[in-house]
Amino acid sequence: MLAARGGRERDARAGDGGAGDRGAGDRGAGDRGAVTAEIAVALPTIVVVLAACIGGVGVTTTLLAASDAAADAARLIARGDGPGAASAHVRAVLPGATLRTDRRDTIVCATVDATPRVLGIGMPVSARSCSLAAGVD
Repeated sequence: MLAARGGRERDARAGDGGAGDRGAGDRGAGDRGAVTAEIAVALPTIVVVLAACIGGVGVTTTLLAASDAAADAARLIARGDGPGAASAHVRAVLPGATLRTDRRDTIVCATVDATPRVLGIGMPVSARSCSLAAGVD
């Protein structure tokens, strides 16, 4: 379809070459480096999220170690070893952890507290285990 404008004939389907009418191979000068800028912004975010995930795995590992240390400490105290031996065992398994013990009748409970750090933030974890103190006064 031909349209007459100002004495000139143009194809109405063809663009007039304005800013909004770029060909498939044309690239705008304003778009240069956009992908690089997006990656520069996204990459640190990805690194922080990845570090947080790895830190979460570390917290889980600390919680499992605290649980095992609490069970061992409760058994040590229940079989007659002193709280000092149990505390030394907890410190050997999980450096920086603290041990609290509680005895009710023939039940001995041990609680291990630790604070692993994720991205510089302390994440307190606690594990408790109890054991039967058979025949120990």
